[in-house]
Amino acid sequence: MERVYNFNAGPSAMPLNVLEEVQHEFLNFNGTGMSIVEISHRSDAYQRMQDETVSLLRKLLAVPDDYVIAFMQGGGSLQFLMHGANFLRRRGGYINTGVWSEKAKEAASFFGEVYDVASSEKDGFTYIPGAADFTALPDTDYIYITSNNTIHGTQWQDYPTVDVPLFCDASSDFLARPVDVSKFAFIYAGIQKNVGPAGAVIGIMKKELLRTAKKDLPLMLKYGTFFDRDSTYNTPPVFCIYFVNKVLHWLESLGGLAAMEARNRRKAAVIYEAVDESDGFYKGHAAKNSRSIMNITFNLPSAELEKKFVHEATERNLIGLKGHRSLGGCRASVYNAVALEACEVLADFMRKFRKNHA
Repeated sequence: MERVYNFNAGPSAMPLNVLEEVQHEFLNFNGTGMSIVEISHRSDAYQRMQDETVSLLRKLLAVPDDYVIAFMQGGGSLQFLMHGANFLRRRGGYINTGVWSEKAKEAASFFGEVYDVASSEKDGFTYIPGAADFTALPDTDYIYITSNNTIHGTQWQDYPTVDVPLFCDASSDFLARPVDVSKFAFIYAGIQKNVGPAGAVIGIMKKELLRTAKKDLPLMLKYGTFFDRDSTYNTPPVFCIYFVNKVLHWLESLGGLAAMEARNRRKAAVIYEAVDESDGFYKGHAAKNSRSIMNITFNLPSAELEKKFVHEATERNLIGLKGHRSLGGCRASVYNAVALEACEVLADFMRKFRKNHA
């Protein structure tokens, strides 16, 4: 079977040996005689797997003891709503770095006042604002950031230090590098970029913050429903959690998050080099000091050339390089499971395409 070089932005590439392991044991999970998609989420076999998954997360991320972990459904879009529903009482502050920050702010606005602490919108979201640009208003309940911006190709290099609870949507660079969880009161990630199939969100929340959540909410909008009930108030996304477990073991086998960051930086550098040496034929969208190691965004001299680039790349099994519809251009998403070889093949294609069309 021929596998393509998968640069899709999400759902995205998963580790091949994890896929093969899942395939191998799909009909018989841990000797139960049942597939993981058949097993009861109230069974001991399932609970042991979920407990191990949480333990692996704590180990890989060095999650402090005063934080709780939960698996939730609804993707990042439901988190856009839930964080405001639970914690917005006076006003919520947002460091606006693109579409996903804006969507979170818009959803939270149903529950109170929202505003930009800082924004790079006027410059096309080409950079991450610095602390000197922050203007936090009095009575701000929290400040919310998006750690990596898939559409614009920017990423926080260092996380901000603020005087109120810091919330983070880490969906597109979760487990791609070490993170000091203690900087955040709440950090969450949809798993479909780096950690598993679409269908689940991992949430990590400080217990002290959880105790302050609103109580007058529908049950399924309360964070306590998930964090206080070990993710099993209702049927959890069983297959997704199982898959996350496999990916966490894979990450551990490669040396953990420091090793993964080094690998990811090397991969991204291969493609950025092809951009930077092109004399402007490829024009990167993100400022160099804000560049993402997950999503590499660039434009060619014309929309016609961009269309031709994507078409010719597809013919060479380089898949998923069309940029987001809101920005255009091209985008290579090089999440954890994308191999260095894939990045080298893409960079080689970029150089040949430039030579033929410059």
